Amino acid sequence: MGQVVLVTGVSRYLGGRMAQILTHDPAVDRVIGVDVVAPRQDIGGAEFVRADIRNPIIAKVIEAAGVDTVVHMGVIATPMQAGGRMSMKEINVIGTMQLLAACQKSPTVRKFVVKSTSSVYGAGPKDPAMFTEEMEPKHAPGSGWAKDSVEVEGYVRGFARRRPDVMVTTLRFANFFGPRVQTPMATYFSLPVIPVVLGYDARLQFIHEDDGLDALRRATVEDHPGTFNVAGDGVILVSQAVRRAGRPMVPVASRFAFAVGAMFRRMGLADFSPEQVRFLTYGRGIDTTRMRTSFGFVPQHTTSETFDAFVEAHNLNRLLPPERIESLESHMLSLLTGKETAGA
Repeated sequence: MGQVVLVTGVSRYLGGRMAQILTHDPAVDRVIGVDVVAPRQDIGGAEFVRADIRNPIIAKVIEAAGVDTVVHMGVIATPMQAGGRMSMKEINVIGTMQLLAACQKSPTVRKFVVKSTSSVYGAGPKDPAMFTEEMEPKHAPGSGWAKDSVEVEGYVRGFARRRPDVMVTTLRFANFFGPRVQTPMATYFSLPVIPVVLGYDARLQFIHEDDGLDALRRATVEDHPGTFNVAGDGVILVSQAVRRAGRPMVPVASRFAFAVGAMFRRMGLADFSPEQVRFLTYGRGIDTTRMRTSFGFVPQHTTSETFDAFVEAHNLNRLLPPERIESLESHMLSLLTGKETAGA
């Protein structure tokens, strides 16, 4: 008999695709997708149940379906998606607590898979070149999705101690990118003019949306207990990514970076938390050795290939020719410094 899988967060793109993918896996008999609103995309043969994971009713959904595997993809990355920071916090943290409480009481649940994030490592000037799964953050996240994810992982570890019979897999993903997924980073690189922190050039890693979903599928239908960093090969610098996207850069002094991020949020241009600004200042690298050796997973796309797929899908590099971009950057720099630059 195949698995009965419950997937949270199916109203959003990745959760909906995950539910759809699992319906085609021969190891899975039934997929139940839950969220507070109906999915806008096709979730295949998955059954949608309108349920709020913050409500104890989720326990009844698990009991009625005889769920044996839970894939938790209901952690929201931006306040805009949740209707405000307070609502986002409730969905992410309180929702996870209620979901885990339901799983703890369930006699049928045997596996719990968490879509987490490498943001739990924070970002700062004293970070190691690469974070392994055992490392603690040098600069712990203090706000937003990153802080929520730290708390979520803490509750998941507590659940694993109380229910050692349940296999728990936590996947700490680099930023999802690709042709269709929408994230704060995708919004950032889609801006017509991209602000960058003066004097810094952060290292970035990405995971292609198809690779990330395949990793989640494998964690669901195979047995891989533990915590794993997941990212495509290689890194890309912010400056390289901006060039590939065909966007002009405008340098912003580090002391003004948080104010600029707040301004972008107020104007609805991008949803940048202070942690996102720190990430775009200092960057982050995660070691994926365990992903390859213990998990046995090799992404099909490198970080650079993933970003290029995003650029191609959105026709970003066709915005302006390179010489026009250089001219605009020189002009903006002259406005900021009060000095004329050659060729401006």
